[in-house]
Amino acid sequence: MPTVELTKDNFEATINDNDTVIVDFWAEWCGPCRVFGPTFEEASEEHSDIVFGKVDTEVQSELAGFFNVRSIPTLMVFRENVVLYSEAGALPPETLENLISRIKEVDMENVHRQIAEQDIDEDHKHEPDHAGHTH
Repeated sequence: MPTVELTKDNFEATINDNDTVIVDFWAEWCGPCRVFGPTFEEASEEHSDIVFGKVDTEVQSELAGFFNVRSIPTLMVFRENVVLYSEAGALPPETLENLISRIKEVDMENVHRQIAEQDIDEDHKHEPDHAGHTH
């Protein structure tokens, strides 16, 4: 499947409507981005079960700002609406393939359980204990 151009108008729907989305934040003027582009495109053709999206940081500066993208290329992987990976730097093909394999193996049930437990812990930090102290 070819890569999808992601914008502020289709980003959220793309993440919500697909199990796994790999996003490449890039810009035309960025040399490493241009080197990584063909690797990203090739991976998108190999893995039809994953959506590969590209965000042009020059055109979609709001998205880049929202995700705190400081350098490009930055690769982010979303699975079931959870960011499992976010790193700057162009990956060689074999490293990208290893990342994709690892992402597919993640036990998302466990990830969602950990997130739920973290949310519960955060809620309890602000509750007074028996002595009336907040945590």
